[in-house]
Amino acid sequence: MTAEGRPRGEVVFLTVPEVAAVMRVSKMTVYRLVHSGHLPAIRVGRSFRVPEQAVHDYLRESFVGVESA
Repeated sequence: MTAEGRPRGEVVFLTVPEVAAVMRVSKMTVYRLVHSGHLPAIRVGRSFRVPEQAVHDYLRESFVGVESA
């Protein structure tokens, strides 16, 4: 069990508005990331679900560090 009470290995999916809130961007930006393939998602009916870990991975890989001179 994880700290959140979920079994290890259980995938948690977020809706587009939830992803937008986590990333602090618009829903349209999330849709663009999904359609471009930068953010993996599954389609459920007419909506998308994004694995929570994929959001964290995307943010970690996109981080731009500031180097001191």
